[in-house]
Amino acid sequence: MTAAIDPGSDLTTEPLRSRRNHWNNQVRRHAFMTPDRPALKFQGTVTTWAELDERARGFAAALSRRGVQFGDRILILMLNRTEYVEAVLGANLIGAIPVPVNIRMSPAEIGFLVTDSGSKLIVTESMLAPLADAVSASTGAIESIIVAGGTEVDAHLDFEALVAEDSSDLPEIDVPEDTVSLIMYTSGTTGKPKGAMLTHTNLQAQAVTCLQALQTSRDDIGACVAPMFHIAGLGAMTPLIYMGALSVIHPLGAFDPNDMLDTLEREGTTSIFLVPAQWQAVCAAQQAKPRDLKLRVISWGAAPASDTVLNAMNETFPDAVNVAVFGQTEMSPITCVLEGRDALRKIGSIGKVVPAVTARVVDPEMRDVARGEVGEIVYRGPNMMKGYWQNPQGTADAFHGGWFHSGDLVREDEEGFLYVVDRAKDMIISGGENIYCAEVENALFGHPKVAEAAVIGRADQKWGEVPVAVVVLAEGIDDLTLAELEPYLNENLARFKHPKEIVIVDVLPRNAGGKVVKPTLRASYGSKDAGLAH
Repeated sequence: MTAAIDPGSDLTTEPLRSRRNHWNNQVRRHAFMTPDRPALKFQGTVTTWAELDERARGFAAALSRRGVQFGDRILILMLNRTEYVEAVLGANLIGAIPVPVNIRMSPAEIGFLVTDSGSKLIVTESMLAPLADAVSASTGAIESIIVAGGTEVDAHLDFEALVAEDSSDLPEIDVPEDTVSLIMYTSGTTGKPKGAMLTHTNLQAQAVTCLQALQTSRDDIGACVAPMFHIAGLGAMTPLIYMGALSVIHPLGAFDPNDMLDTLEREGTTSIFLVPAQWQAVCAAQQAKPRDLKLRVISWGAAPASDTVLNAMNETFPDAVNVAVFGQTEMSPITCVLEGRDALRKIGSIGKVVPAVTARVVDPEMRDVARGEVGEIVYRGPNMMKGYWQNPQGTADAFHGGWFHSGDLVREDEEGFLYVVDRAKDMIISGGENIYCAEVENALFGHPKVAEAAVIGRADQKWGEVPVAVVVLAEGIDDLTLAELEPYLNENLARFKHPKEIVIVDVLPRNAGGKVVKPTLRASYGSKDAGLAH
């Protein structure tokens, strides 16, 4: 049944708004064409396309009524839940910009994002409301805190109450495709986070890439497992929103492979993205207790997968297409795809560049390197970010020479498959989370017992990599343990960024220019049993 068109709508301006290619118009299209089809499902509660459109419009009207305008930033501090999607869509309806925040960050880290983004409003949930209050108190910049799931604090605004308000006064604002849809913060090599401005065009390019790579249809049921505060979470929803398919949102928390498999069976899920460590656990649990699953596509990324994991995935789910995806937040995020038929033949490869992206492998002077030689991969394309929020120097550096610089050093084989051989940026990938060494080092420098510090990655069977701190103690200090560091680090770093070991040395190895020689540290302390650990 098709919904009736409002006879009071402005027939002059409505066609201009309705032709925009962004997820708000796609939601509205499904609300008109298939209003009763399920759009989202979270913990047993289904939201139809008509309900999603109505609730997003209700939230947008409530924001507008409280002074939120086109271009204003709204911090979102929530776990995965239906209200997350509604808040993003509602903000975008009036041209406001959601700023998703990693809920594992410390108050100081979130406070920086508040100050840098200029956000004056936080959307959060009951469990995280105390954290939002702490951030508000420390920054003095937050004017309103909206809480989903109920609140007993009089100063808070209740999400459900706002959605239920009359939305008839919602201003019909034209939001062009080059409008910033999200500011996704990513840690920089200097230790200061940078806000990647992703436009509606970027997200639609991501949707088209996923449609091509995963062959998504309207009848698919996708699992949203990755945190929505990562582009992998919201990015995975773009093709499902585009097609009008159902997204089953999984709550965040300790990953339980058996619970995951039970949910996949119950919901009839057809596609899912997990990081390799999760796939390893899921394969073991499925082999121990097989479920009747309907998985058509299994995908992975965010960290390297061993041949053991890939073989386990193919053996455990023989009827599913195994797809690897590679990219980064600034590219919305997918730039390369390794198709299932090549997964084992090209073990270790990130695949080939997706059709929407133009890429080159270049030397430091921006000259193309020959196939087989190592160079930095640089990109152009419709999924390339607009730039870094209020960071013209960072943007200029990223787009040096007219291409986006990924920081990934790769080589291309004779068939056009790409392999990452190193990272130009000093970064650790731990359980799918990016940890920039400079950020952890900057935090360590602030501890009174630390004179110098260098952070390296160490291979870990569960997480892929974990950070290890190599430190020189301050004068007069004889020892330092992780237990001593923990209270200080809790105030300044998310827990997943904490070093898992500390190695004490008399002096850090440096080159003639005074820079720490990280390869020497990795050779000495990069294996689990190397060095003097506490």
